[in-house]
Amino acid sequence: MTDISQLPGAFLFDLDGVLTPTLDVHKRAWKTLFDAVLPPTVPPYTEDDYNRLVDGRPRYDGVRNVLESRGIHLPEGTPDDGPGNETVCGLGNRKDALFNEELAQGMVAYPGSLALLDYLGPSCQMAVVSSSRNARAVLSAAGLAGRFAVVVDGIVAAEHHLAGKPAPDTYLYAAQQLGVTPDQAAVVEDALGGVEAGVAGGFGLVIGVDRGAGRDALMRRGASLVVDDLASLVVIAREEARR
Repeated sequence: MTDISQLPGAFLFDLDGVLTPTLDVHKRAWKTLFDAVLPPTVPPYTEDDYNRLVDGRPRYDGVRNVLESRGIHLPEGTPDDGPGNETVCGLGNRKDALFNEELAQGMVAYPGSLALLDYLGPSCQMAVVSSSRNARAVLSAAGLAGRFAVVVDGIVAAEHHLAGKPAPDTYLYAAQQLGVTPDQAAVVEDALGGVEAGVAGGFGLVIGVDRGAGRDALMRRGASLVVDDLASLVVIAREEARR
């Protein structure tokens, strides 16, 4: 097993489902959206759709992927479309509105994730790499905003024309901003597409966090190791440090 206690460089974290339980909020928002949008003549939206077609991907890509999987094609629209518009962007914005309604009630980071952040400490360079345009709001709501030198979210990706996960572009950009090479950094992901992005980018360690995607599925995508909770990494690191 890779000695994470000696890994030089940086840790690059996905946000939803890795640092914060916003994964559950996103899942509920996506289900509410597609339960209302998909006609009864096509298969209903499922958890498997989320894992394969939505999780870790830019919002409009998720909408497009699910619709296309049912043979449904809507106009693309524009990011300015209202949530009532029957376009890819309009539906994506409707999902965003559903998400923000629940986020306004507050957010608490996973205790195990906080334990890892505390263990790594200020000497470790850390970034958040998220497809969400709400990443900074989530970090603020969870009290994590000051923990990360770099945040690459959906807004940054759009501004710099970075392809979304499973392409490695956003992770590579974050590493560049931290001043480290990919082989010096660890990627921490719960999404299958996010793990694929870390592998495609040539990162030194790709850690999967199983929040529902499945340990075997994460390993098949190329994760170096998979844990159920990030507190496990603290235990592993301390054990390796004593050897």
